[in-house]
Amino acid sequence: MKFSLTDNRVVNYIKEAREELGKVVWPSRAELVRHTLIVVGVSLTVALFLGVFDFVFNNVLERLV
Repeated sequence: MKFSLTDNRVVNYIKEAREELGKVVWPSRAELVRHTLIVVGVSLTVALFLGVFDFVFNNVLERLV
């Protein structure tokens, strides 16, 4: 039985994946930095929001108990 690299499904998969990656529109460095800062900012805001609620609810429950 003879095997050929061009008939190998794994090799074909890798070739097709590389072709698809070539079609991707990659963000510019400025876009990447801006979006990263937005994600970090939103994450910190949500963390602060949840931290405040946790602190308030914890104090309320301690006073009730």
